[in-house]
Amino acid sequence: MTVQSDAMGDRLRPLVPKGLVEKKMFGGLGFMLNGNMLIGTTAKGALLVRVDPDKMDAALKRPGAYAMHMGPKVMTGFIAVDPEALPDAKSIKDWIAYANAYVKGLPAK
Repeated sequence: MTVQSDAMGDRLRPLVPKGLVEKKMFGGLGFMLNGNMLIGTTAKGALLVRVDPDKMDAALKRPGAYAMHMGPKVMTGFIAVDPEALPDAKSIKDWIAYANAYVKGLPAK
């Protein structure tokens, strides 16, 4: 993990719901709900958010949100959020709730 992902992880960790499993992934962290990634960090220190693929356009209109890429490929169902668009715990909690609204309905892995 990088210093940037560690910094976002430190901000995120106390805010995630109890019972999520923390895993190292994508060069950052992932917090898993029933085996599905809910939220995490990117290697570059952004917030990584799981979103309903059918609602990606709406999610990308939120402040600081941008498409998540794995190399040249856009990762459908995932967006990143610039840390500068996350000034406080409430802004992070809002993204956690946004992700949870989708992920809680996914089948467990």
